[in-house]
Amino acid sequence: MATYIFGHTSPDSDSIVGAISLSYLKNQLGEECIPTRQGEISAETAFILKTFGGTAPELKTSVAGEKVYIIDFSDYAQAPADMKEATLLGIVDHHKLGDITTDTPLECWIRPIGCSNTVVYEMYRSYGVEIPKDIAGMMMLAILSDTVIFKSPTCTKVDTKAVKELAKIAGVEDYKALAMEMFIVKSATEGASARDLNTRDYKPFDMNGSKVGVNQLEMIDISALDARKDEIFEDMKKMKEEEGLHTMIVLLTDIMKEGSQILVVSDEPSKIETGLNLKLENNEAWLDGVLSRKKQIIPFIQPQF
Repeated sequence: MATYIFGHTSPDSDSIVGAISLSYLKNQLGEECIPTRQGEISAETAFILKTFGGTAPELKTSVAGEKVYIIDFSDYAQAPADMKEATLLGIVDHHKLGDITTDTPLECWIRPIGCSNTVVYEMYRSYGVEIPKDIAGMMMLAILSDTVIFKSPTCTKVDTKAVKELAKIAGVEDYKALAMEMFIVKSATEGASARDLNTRDYKPFDMNGSKVGVNQLEMIDISALDARKDEIFEDMKKMKEEEGLHTMIVLLTDIMKEGSQILVVSDEPSKIETGLNLKLENNEAWLDGVLSRKKQIIPFIQPQF
């Protein structure tokens, strides 16, 4: 019986590539594993797969009765609805430990570094398994995406070392130039609806009984969305109502200016203002130097609940 490996809902490149890279490793170690995904892949992830000849994992949104590994998350809010009916064999992640629990012992590789694929890279090294050229290339770009080409405060020396070694395996000389190509693809918003934009990298969090949704759009130039702010806010209000959220946040992250515009729709905006030490004007504010949701936003908002 095969074991399934998958990342969070609204999957980003780290969770898709992580499912692929971890599945290959587990198969080399004698475990029959299949990479899967909970949602549609992004344009950025499609670019990564196309560049290195990868195949999108199969869509699987129900896991009752299955054996699973999860990567890039550990919260029930980001898992399939029937996650509690699956047998969780292990977690590979680089976020805070969430609320998923198990009835049996499990394998855990959780590190405070920039990307889950860096953790997988360390696992390959630990087990002495060679990383294939195509998987190395995909892992390299996933790390460059998550660390915003090493600009994110979550980036560590382990991440930069992993990228350099993976680039050698993949035969990529100028990995930063390739990463910029990837971010240009990621920045494209033409033809995208407000809902597409608001769910591109959306994650819900349960904060002591209050549901908080946070979406992050990483772009080369966020001014391209200036004319669409009202439309984005209207859809944020709809999402808040549809999902029963206390707060809906959208981070428009400008990787060249190295900061984020935060948009907030909340029952208690003061919680966000206090947590992030800012003053919202027309429900938004500029956060200089803020590139990471998991390190610079969530840890400061959570205590307010």
